[in-house]
Amino acid sequence: MKTLVISPTYNEKKNIESLVEQVLGANPDYHLLVIDDNSPDGTANKVKELQNDYTNLYLKERPRKAGLGTAYISGFKWALKMGYEAIVQIDADLSHDPSDIPRLVKRLETHDLVIGSRYIYGVSVVNWPIRRLILSYGANLYSSVVTGMDLKDSTGGFKAWSCKVLEELQLDQVHSQGYSFQIEMNFRAWRRGFNIIEEPIIFVDRTIGESKMSKAIMFEAIWIVWRLRIWKMFGW
Repeated sequence: MKTLVISPTYNEKKNIESLVEQVLGANPDYHLLVIDDNSPDGTANKVKELQNDYTNLYLKERPRKAGLGTAYISGFKWALKMGYEAIVQIDADLSHDPSDIPRLVKRLETHDLVIGSRYIYGVSVVNWPIRRLILSYGANLYSSVVTGMDLKDSTGGFKAWSCKVLEELQLDQVHSQGYSFQIEMNFRAWRRGFNIIEEPIIFVDRTIGESKMSKAIMFEAIWIVWRLRIWKMFGW
């Protein structure tokens, strides 16, 4: 399958070279699109340097920090326009292992959406403090109970999509960010009856740079699941 890997960035200059090397090293036929929100640390300039060595590396620059959700939506639209068959989401901080990408893409041969799951077989998270682990695990349990989705890791950001799914999900109507973006996209695919599977991964917390987690992102995730439940109640 013609595959595009998408990675939004904001101040990831220290990680971006390793990400590019590992993603494009996993399969030389993959293409990688970096979507940078005008990172003050010069992430975009570093990507431009790397483009001299990688012809399948693309950069989309945005004028300001506009959120994870809008970054992915812009990337999805670009991918659909360019005729890709599979689209992979991956974090730029190397918490997701690029060597897992071929395994997720392979699963698209029989499924429509493949979610790299931290919780499908217990807990597969490295270097997180217990407080954050409890928060993440509880958020996924909360999401599952409220929305009715039978997913262990609905907030995870490592996924492989069949483009036919994204063509049907009315991307212009998706406005959530962070955790809630992941939940909403899963919900939209689930409600339309697409075949979703969780594939086990090991999540390793970033060792370079700072987390983008904020209270606003957490609060949005809390209320978005109730909005999705209401949509479900009214037959959306």
